[in-house]
Amino acid sequence: MNYSETNHEISQEFSTQEPLYGERNISEGELITFPNPRVGRRYEVNITLPEFTCKCPFSGYPDFATIDVKYVPNERVVELKALKLYINSYRDRYISHEESANQILDDFVAACDPLEVKIKANFYPRGNVHTTVEIEHYKENLEK
Repeated sequence: MNYSETNHEISQEFSTQEPLYGERNISEGELITFPNPRVGRRYEVNITLPEFTCKCPFSGYPDFATIDVKYVPNERVVELKALKLYINSYRDRYISHEESANQILDDFVAACDPLEVKIKANFYPRGNVHTTVEIEHYKENLEK
């Protein structure tokens, strides 16, 4: 059996089996939080997720980005592994740069209700175009 035949056989085996545990974890990706260990202390958490992927809703081509999350926790903090799985759940979604950044912000705010959060989605250039989407949210009745 040559390399091509072996590769084809392995590919068929994986395509007919149930999703792998990592694929299941990613597809179930939801933001999980836990109690802030220092409620009342104002501190900033910075998280960089350099392997964000999604698909262009018009061409189907893959888009790659680094997502930066900067937030000041309120009563809950986001669990990092859950955030990683949540971000990976975008990999097969057809979604624009703008909508992906806004959806991440909306989901983050819904999950942990931070005092403030800033999301920066820095997409890699494709077709000679570089896009960065930056959005922020501040809890009501708080000044910047």
